[in-house]
Parts: sequence; structure tokens; C-alpha cells
Amino acid sequence: MNNFDIVPYWGYDDLFHKAGVKLTNCFYVQADEKWEKEKGRNQNYFLYNYVLKLSQFDQDKFIEAIRAGKVYVDFDARTGHNHGTKFRIRYTDIPLLYKNAEIVLDKRK
Repeated sequence: MNNFDIVPYWGYDDLFHKAGVKLTNCFYVQADEKWEKEKGRNQNYFLYNYVLKLSQFDQDKFIEAIRAGKVYVDFDARTGHNHGTKFRIRYTDIPLLYKNAEIVLDKRK
């Protein structure tokens, strides 16, 4: 068998178990960062501008997002080292994966 004959795949049970553990409920946060020198060392500060509470990860919505091209697979093997395989999505599309998305804070300009 040639290495190129191997086709990666994820079973739904494995995929949704992993996603459910990591994504069931979460917050999406946007912040501005500022670095200041304090007492001879660099200190960073964050100003939180936007917080979105996401709950009830939805498997059907995840499949819809894959079919719509919103979620894609990243084979992260840059710099000659394998960093693992990841599913990626644009941050603006993250709420599409949940049954509930509630804005907790919005101070964006």
C-alpha cells in the first residue's frame, strides 16, 4: 500500500464526542491588548470589547457548516513538524454551530 492511498476520515461518534467535550458551552471574547513597562518588566492588559455566550453545540449545524464550506480541515504540518489535524472556522461563523448565542457585552467601535 502506498502512503497516498490512505484517506483520512472521522466517524461521527468520534467527531461529536471530541467536539461535545470541547465545545458544548463556551464564550467567544474579543479584546484589545496593551503592553506597558512596570517595575522593569513588561505587563500586558486586556480591554474586553465583545463577549458572546455560546451554548448547546449542535451536531446538525456543524454538519451544515461543513457542507456550506464554513468549516474546513487544516492538516497543520508546517515547518516540518506535525502540529495535528484541526477543524477551522472563521470567528464570525462560530455562532452558526450553536443553538443559542447571546451577546453578554458589546463595546465595539
